[in-house]
Amino acid sequence: MLESVGSLTGSPWIYAVVTVSVLLDVFLPVLPSGVLVITAATSAAAGSTTAAGAPHAIRDVPDLLLLAACAAAASVLGDLVAYRLAWRGGARLDKAIARSRRLTRAQERLGAALSRGGGALVVIARFAPAGRSVVSLGAGAAHRTPKEFLPWSALAGVAWAGYSVGLGYFGGRWLGATWLGTGISVLALFAAGSLAAYVMRRPQTAVAGPAA
Repeated sequence: MLESVGSLTGSPWIYAVVTVSVLLDVFLPVLPSGVLVITAATSAAAGSTTAAGAPHAIRDVPDLLLLAACAAAASVLGDLVAYRLAWRGGARLDKAIARSRRLTRAQERLGAALSRGGGALVVIARFAPAGRSVVSLGAGAAHRTPKEFLPWSALAGVAWAGYSVGLGYFGGRWLGATWLGTGISVLALFAAGSLAAYVMRRPQTAVAGPAA
């Protein structure tokens, strides 16, 4: 992975690639946007360490704050697009959701959580595999108001971007731009996703209870 993005980390195109990947993975959850963010951050951290005695070399690695900002903004924008499309989906989308037990259950739990101010479910879902898609589409199809959904979506995007960049940064600082460093960081991201998926599968009262 490091080799495949090595040519991008020294150019502004890395920000465009990250933005597009994060934006689209709400519709294509198979895109490895989290892995891409971590890899770019790992390269940036390792490059910054190497360049400690050579300031001119710092230009060859991504800016971590800009990388996090691109990932967070793309996450929120993707959520908003999916939310609006589902909002306008009409009867066809309602029938598609009704045929899916997972989407129906998620829509019910999301509606109950948001109505009680328990939008933390939106943040948790951002880390779960395909959870972002389910929640964004579910909120739109259920016609939850933007005031109920978007602030939590923004918080979810910032939290996910910060966590992913942080994993890559500290992995690169401690282990260098190696397969080991990147692999451990990616495993930590997957661990967070597995935990989030477990929380989302718990009974509704376990998630919505504290908010009530």
